[in-house]
Amino acid sequence: MFRTALRNVLAHKARLLMTAFAVMLGVTFISGSLVYGDSLHRAAAARATDGYERIAVSVFPDDSRTPAGAGGGPAGLDAATVTALARIPGVAVAAGRVDGFAAVADRDGRLLGDGPSHQGANFAPGADGTDPAYRFTRGSGPTGDHTVALDERTAAKGGHRVGDTVRVGTAQGAASYTVSGIFRTDGTKLPAGGTLTLFADATAQRLFLQPGRYKNAELTAAPGTNAPQLLGRVEAALPPGTGAATGDQLARIQANLATTDSDTMSQILVGFAAVALFVATFLISNTFTMLVARRTRELALMRAVGASRKQVRRILLTESLLVGVLASVAGLAAGTGTAALLGTLFAPADAAPAPLVLTPGTVLTSLLAGIALPVAAAWLPVRRAMAIPPVAALSAAEPPAPARTASARTGLGAALLLTGTTATVYGALTTGKDARTVIGLGAALTLTGTIVLVPLLARPFVALLRPLLTRLHPVHGHLAALNTVRDPRRTGATAAALAIALTLASGLSVLGASAAQYLDRATTHDFTADYLVKPAEGGMRMTPATARALKELPGASSSPLDQSTGYHLAGVPSVLTGVDPATIGRLLRYEVVEGSLDRLAQGQIAVADFKAEQAGWHVGQTLALQRPDGQRGSVTIGAVYRADEQSNLLPSITAPASLVARYDPAPHTAGILVATHDGPGRAALAAVTHALGDNPALAVLDEETIRARDSGDIGEQLDVFHALLSMALAIAALGIANTLAMSVLERRKEIGTLRALGVDRAGVARMIRLEALLLGALGATLGTGLGIFLGWALGRTLQQNVAGYTLVLPWGRLALGVLIALAGAVLASLWPARRAARVDIAAATTAR
Repeated sequence: MFRTALRNVLAHKARLLMTAFAVMLGVTFISGSLVYGDSLHRAAAARATDGYERIAVSVFPDDSRTPAGAGGGPAGLDAATVTALARIPGVAVAAGRVDGFAAVADRDGRLLGDGPSHQGANFAPGADGTDPAYRFTRGSGPTGDHTVALDERTAAKGGHRVGDTVRVGTAQGAASYTVSGIFRTDGTKLPAGGTLTLFADATAQRLFLQPGRYKNAELTAAPGTNAPQLLGRVEAALPPGTGAATGDQLARIQANLATTDSDTMSQILVGFAAVALFVATFLISNTFTMLVARRTRELALMRAVGASRKQVRRILLTESLLVGVLASVAGLAAGTGTAALLGTLFAPADAAPAPLVLTPGTVLTSLLAGIALPVAAAWLPVRRAMAIPPVAALSAAEPPAPARTASARTGLGAALLLTGTTATVYGALTTGKDARTVIGLGAALTLTGTIVLVPLLARPFVALLRPLLTRLHPVHGHLAALNTVRDPRRTGATAAALAIALTLASGLSVLGASAAQYLDRATTHDFTADYLVKPAEGGMRMTPATARALKELPGASSSPLDQSTGYHLAGVPSVLTGVDPATIGRLLRYEVVEGSLDRLAQGQIAVADFKAEQAGWHVGQTLALQRPDGQRGSVTIGAVYRADEQSNLLPSITAPASLVARYDPAPHTAGILVATHDGPGRAALAAVTHALGDNPALAVLDEETIRARDSGDIGEQLDVFHALLSMALAIAALGIANTLAMSVLERRKEIGTLRALGVDRAGVARMIRLEALLLGALGATLGTGLGIFLGWALGRTLQQNVAGYTLVLPWGRLALGVLIALAGAVLASLWPARRAARVDIAAATTAR
């Protein structure tokens, strides 16, 4: 049986090529995802734990037992404690460490580094003048208040050399320093993509903590002492309120934290790979259905000469097994290569590509998926073929015609579709934590029901488009419509593969466009200033003093957004945001619905409409004010304005900055709004930046930058997800090509007859292309409609938790998806159309 199956695979290798290619693509996707994910995981863990091997024991304040600074005491460890730790037997070096935010500017004043990893730390030399955490390649460590050392990558990016002057911003403000040295370090001090600035010991303590205090101490073990032994000695000598851990323990914690993102990405990639494999199932099932139908006489003859039904079934399933094995091995190799390519393309700019990790689990999972898929997809066609009596198959002039869509199938599909749609709508219209679970289940049932019903929907859909086709191409359009519905089940399976990919793509587009509009409204809808000053990501805390520097800028209007918490107004927990009453109306869009914003200058407050409605407040009402520290007073509502509850700029309660300062001398300045005399521009930006002290820790953002900063990630993520879905679209296009190619083989005699009756080669090719267009249009229409429906349902759950979220239909992106699907269908038809056009008339019409 194995030899027979192998001979059959070789005999039909051209027909099985598309199936093998689809399986190979699916296995490539899933193996590449697993290899890439495992490689990212190991690389992230290695970067996060790099350097911990030099730390035997770390000592730190134990906040769980005695919070730092509790009872008015100073935070961190004092120098005496570090000195005492150095005297413990087995300790070679005890280095006190203190760190905090420090932003470095390049030669043009722009912030260096990516993300929140702008770090500053102390240089803690031992008796030999070196610090084991840092290896200097040029110069030496900082020794005074006005010197710093830069990590090698930061110095290279900023164009800084030893002896240069560099601008550094910290929570205490910005200052100029002389570069004393350039160094290399490990992952414990410098995360990937970040910057690290070393200060002299006393300078770092003053900037980041308190003079004479350290955040923690790193102990190096003397020769002959291991970390567990040293930990025991250290714990016995620890003062109250401190704790200790070995470097190995800290490394494991850091590895777990660092690998969360890579594990999430791996799960997303595997999810998309599963979609691609699921789409490939339709192609494989269609292929084996057509192959078995073409070989009905052959199989019946095998039955007639003595082969049992079980033997014939084994031969056919062995053929699918062979296809799966060969395609899976090729897919595993291709997936490993793809993972290597991705690792090179997306490696951090300051790090080498992650080494490939190919685990036995990845190999086993990929091979099992690739082998099981064609066998499972071939089972139903083989089972149908075995149900045909040998006598009926041998006596038929042509293979038995496929059965029409059964009423049982129609009933099952209708039940699934109705149940799924009902569950999805119910989940969308109800509240509760299980709403999305209900929607997920309903979506699965809806999609399954649609797939089952696609054969039934094919006839009315083609009938709807037939007038358009016959108007453009009367003969070829009519023939294409007839051929498309000749086998509704085959048409349905081909279109369903495309519909699945378009459902996910359309749903993501709807959710992405809706979220982008929501974020745009939350970030820039109320913004009428020229610039917004914010601290760099993960950076300093701004105070009202930061905003006062802009008051001296000629021709500019500015206002802080001083957030102050802990208020109870008439018993309602509230946050007050202090602003400049004279300028705020020009800087933010206030749509006043009652009262006047001018009353801010009279010491009154303005309240957002949602806050007033929730609390039952109105203009003219005086509210009792109470603070946790016992301060009491009263405020009067002078205006109510329309506001989005999720707005990042427009506060729930706007108050004069003088009122906030009366109760809170140190509020948190969330941002500073600035409008210049001549509007935004290069000169205005430079003037604002200079007024702020050329501080690289402060970002001066215009409207476009704010929008890109807060909502740009959504567009990038959508692009990534659509790129991942392109694999499923490619497999669906292969399914169309495969279906049409097999159909051309089945219809050789019919095509030859058409040619003999006068249809030229171009007409035959046009007919095949129109069939492909009908298949693509059916899949694209169903997929886009389902995607919009599911996007609406999931969006409804967001509306319940996110005020201001509304459904947005991105017609341009949806239309682009449909056009891509149609273009893919036409491209997939080129090869089958060419084969159909080259059918030999004499050979085809005389063939039996």
